[in-house]
Amino acid sequence: MTKVEKLEREIQKLSHEELANFYEWFRKFDSEEWDRQIEKDVRAGKLDKLAEKSIANHRAGRSKKL
Repeated sequence: MTKVEKLEREIQKLSHEELANFYEWFRKFDSEEWDRQIEKDVRAGKLDKLAEKSIANHRAGRSKKL
């Protein structure tokens, strides 16, 4: 049995309150992990081409205010 399978079984055993607490913890954990990955990608230059393309499109008038 994999770790994920074990976790799935344990999560299924949680009460509604425990599940809500777990969900809130995981939502925060996932959000923070997403932020760390984006920051890492920015530092590594992985978003540079996308940013350059977006800026070029904006300067060419192919953008609009939201």
